[in-house]
Amino acid sequence: MSAEDRRAMIVHAVLPLLMEHGMNVTSSQIARAAGIGEGTIFRAFKDKDELFDACTAEALRPDHVLDAIAEIGVDQPLEQRLVEAAEALGAHLERMGALMGALHASGRPKQRDHRLKDRKGGRRESMAAIREAMVELFTPEKDRLRLPPEQLAGLFLTLLFGGRRLAPDVGAPTTRQVVDFFLHGAVEAG
Repeated sequence: MSAEDRRAMIVHAVLPLLMEHGMNVTSSQIARAAGIGEGTIFRAFKDKDELFDACTAEALRPDHVLDAIAEIGVDQPLEQRLVEAAEALGAHLERMGALMGALHASGRPKQRDHRLKDRKGGRRESMAAIREAMVELFTPEKDRLRLPPEQLAGLFLTLLFGGRRLAPDVGAPTTRQVVDFFLHGAVEAG
């Protein structure tokens, strides 16, 4: 196994542990989860902080959600495509939030290191890739849409992500409610 493959394998084994234990995860737990000896951890990573940085970077990567969106069949009705995309995006946000919350609760500063903030494929690039993936879901309907797919993708993401922060005390709408509102508005037809 290459050094890079070993690092990736360790990161994938450690992510669930970090979500459960935060920074309090032990080297012994990490080794058991990864099926390796403790020494192997520290041959792959300089220290636990470097491993935690790699886990954080992995959790923030949009690859999983981009793959899920790419698998959505464009032959389905637009409403169903948007529901599936919203559910994939919600799972991605929950995964990121669970990791960040666990790390922060166990004492890790929110932005411990400038390397995470300035990494290639950062937040701006991730959001652009997600927006482009969403454009692909709108494009088959472009002749029926009131706005260009690029604009609709941005609006949909704003509604989807913004709704999670704006009114937590009101009760979050379901994914179907968000999609229905997006497609049909707030006023009943009639």
